[in-house]
Formats: sequence, structure tokens, C-alpha cells
Amino acid sequence: MQFHATSGAPARQKTDCAIVGIFEKRALSPAAAELDKASKGAISKVLAQGDISGKRGETLLLRHVAGLNCVRLVLTGLGKQDEHDARNHRRALAAAMKLVAATSSRDALSFLGWDPADKSEFQRIGRDTLLAAHAAVYRFTEMKSGRSEPQPKLDSIGIGVPSRSAANAAQKGAEEGASIASGMRLSQDLANLPANVCTPSYLATTAKKLARQHRNLRAEVFSEADMKRLKMGALLSVTRGTQEPAKLVVLHYKGAQSQAPVVLVGKGITFDAGGISLKPPQAMDEMKFDMSGAASVLGCMHAVASLKLPINLIVIVPTCENLPSGLATKPGDIVRSMSGKTIEILNTDAEGRLILCDALTYARRFKPSIVIDVATLTGACVIALGGHLTGLMSPDDQLAADLLAAGERIGDRAWRLPLSEEYHEGLKSNFADFANVGGREGGAITAGCFLSKFTEGMTWAHLDIAGTAWKSGAQKGSTGRPVPLLVEYLMERVR
Repeated sequence: MQFHATSGAPARQKTDCAIVGIFEKRALSPAAAELDKASKGAISKVLAQGDISGKRGETLLLRHVAGLNCVRLVLTGLGKQDEHDARNHRRALAAAMKLVAATSSRDALSFLGWDPADKSEFQRIGRDTLLAAHAAVYRFTEMKSGRSEPQPKLDSIGIGVPSRSAANAAQKGAEEGASIASGMRLSQDLANLPANVCTPSYLATTAKKLARQHRNLRAEVFSEADMKRLKMGALLSVTRGTQEPAKLVVLHYKGAQSQAPVVLVGKGITFDAGGISLKPPQAMDEMKFDMSGAASVLGCMHAVASLKLPINLIVIVPTCENLPSGLATKPGDIVRSMSGKTIEILNTDAEGRLILCDALTYARRFKPSIVIDVATLTGACVIALGGHLTGLMSPDDQLAADLLAAGERIGDRAWRLPLSEEYHEGLKSNFADFANVGGREGGAITAGCFLSKFTEGMTWAHLDIAGTAWKSGAQKGSTGRPVPLLVEYLMERVR
């Protein structure tokens, strides 16, 4: 998507669709007031008719308003004026862009960030505008033989601001947003693909393509034989029930000299039937999304490489299928992980932590400054937080605070859960060093506790995205989260 920032007067701007805000009680935003004046009160007359009140999320489409250079005008509710903050601005953008995408507009110009209370916000406004536009126009049509439904035509988005310096800041933010959006698009495309296409080998091929696309990026792909030599017994136990070969994918991005890398580890279960602990059939098709952790770290790497961030970043993707067969791992089996620790597998459907623990052990060889794993790990996290917030666990208060702050800044929020000692009790085993599951209670936390046993001495965080990685129902599909959170965190490290 093309983008630009302009400091021209709103009434003089020519566009297919202009977007302005209306506060509650039908109060005009500064840009809306200018357009109202140019149209000789046309907006005020519409407001007087009561079709829009300014409540947050409301939208109204007007066409061919006399005196304006736009074909369409979208009025967007901003809510209460004294409560209009970055979060509410993002909500207004989302509502407006959704309406714009439903029209035949090829370009749009948003004035929703014309006059923020904090003048340093223009860069954020540019970034958020691009991300909202991406979310509105994204469609996954790769597997359809024909386009049976109309596709959004919007391919250019402009950002109206009051000064040249503000335009420069908004332009910079829009460029950041475009790179983040490209990472989200990759993540969404991978996750939305069916499991018969997006196999472990497909993820490996995607990583190699990324390495060819970007300078300073190198890909390694390890086979099952390689993993056996590395003694990754936990990872290999998961893939025993399938004929699809498992892969360990490692991407190296070198953007700085003499700097310990950040390592991102993404769970890549390309289909999860639960193994011998077979899942119920309801919504099992959505288990193609169980590689969303892998998709998100690959998307993050794509964004980082596009931004040319001056950091060193390593992405590790352990990827395989989890299927039942006569060869599949059985409940009660004991496996030895790469770390040497033994694990009693009480539930084969708790497989994500098994592939992650070997990948986390492998990460040690890079002497990382930070390690963050990303996984659709537990249904318990969905029960705890729903589909709004990502579950965050870390024994390091500073890392947890930094990730939470990054999520707040970019609107990809997380919530910290504890890793207290008492939660480890449920993982005790009479036959191995520990079990792969605890009790039903606190399942997201005990999963995090399991991973923590492989990260001693590392500055580590775990993101459980089981509730945020995709949507079900009529809107079924990948969200691309937490790519924005991860990229924002990494950008902040180099600011």
C-alpha cells in the first residue's frame, strides 16, 4: 500500500475519501470544523439530523458533499473529547478504515490525527493509520479458484496533519507501519494456509526465501537426522505419529557488530490433532493455526529486516505435525530432552512445550541477551484472557515491563501472569524429572513453568497467543498478532 503525509488544508485536499472525526454530543474535531466551513455547514446539518452522535466506533458515509474535493466523506465517532487517547484513536481508525474498504475508494486521506493533544504523537499516528488500513483491506484469497466476493480497492492512504514537521514525523511512522504490516501479512498468510500446504517443509522454504530477499539474513534448516544428533528427544517425540518430516529452522539477522542477539522462538505445529490424546472434532480445523507462533516470529524477522534495524536477531522455529498413529508417542512415555532432563508425557496434546523446550535449549549456544518464545500454547490462556490480551510470563520484571509497554504503545496488548514456585508442584513426576502437564487449574501458568525449567540463567519471556493469534466464526482467520508487539519492542531497544 502506498502512503503519504500532507500538511495542506483539509478542504483543499483531493481524494476519493476523506476521514474526519466527530466527538460525542456532535462536537466537531478541528479538521471536521474546517470541512464543515468549506461545505457551508453540510456536516453540521447532517449531525443535526441525528444520524451520528459521535460515540466511539460510529461511522457515517456521505457522498459528493458540495464544496469539498473528496468524492466521499467518512464521519467517525471519537467518543468523549476528554477521553480521546491513543487507544481510542486506534479504535476510531479501525472503524473508519473498515467502512472505507467497503467502498470502491482507491485512495483515502485521514484527518483523525490532525490535532493531537501531544504534538509528539504524529509519528505514532502515521504508524497506526497504516496498520489500520492493512487490517481493513487484508483478505486471504490464495486458495480460492475465483474471486467470488468484491475485494477492497484501497491501495493508497494519506495522513493529514497541520504542519510540515508533523508531516515528516507522520511519514516516518507510516514507513514503520508499512514494514510492520508486511510482517503481519506474511504471518497471516502462513497461518491461514491449510495444513496440507503449510507443512514444516513449507515453513523451511519460506525462511529460505526471506534470506534471499533481505541482506544480512541467513537461513539454516535442520533435518530430523540433525535433530537426532543434537539429542532433541522431546521435539522428535511429537513428530513420531506423522509422515511429514519435522524441521528446525534458524534465521540469523546481523544488523549490528559485537552485540549479543535477541532470540525469538516460535512454536510451529502445522497441524495439531492432539496425538494419541486426540482432540474433539469440534473446531479441529482451526488447529492449522497452531503454527501461529512460528508465523509471527517469521513475520517479525521480515519486518526487522525491512526496517534494517541495527540489532542482531535470531529466529528459531521448531516445526512438525502432532498426529495419532501406531508409531505416535503414548501417554506415560518418558523422553529425554536436549537439556538432558527427562519428561513424562501425561498428555500428548501438550506438545508445544515439548518442541519449544529443545528449541530453547538450542538457543543457549548463541549466548543471547534476551530470549522470547511465542506459542499458541494453552486453551487455559484463552479461558483466562479471552481473545483480547496475550498472556505474558517472565521471571524478569524489566523484560516483562518492556514487553507490556511495547504492547500498550502499539495496541497489541499483553497481560502478565505469575510464575510462582507453588505452580511448579503440579509438574512433579514419580518416574521422570517432571511431567509435561500439571492439573487443570492454572494450565497456562504451569505450561510457562514447564518452559522456565529450560531457561535458567537466561533473560526470558513467554508469550501465550492462543487467544489472540486468530479469530473464529464469521471472521475466522489469523490476526497477525503479536508481530506488532515484537517489532515495537525491538525498535524501542535501538531508539
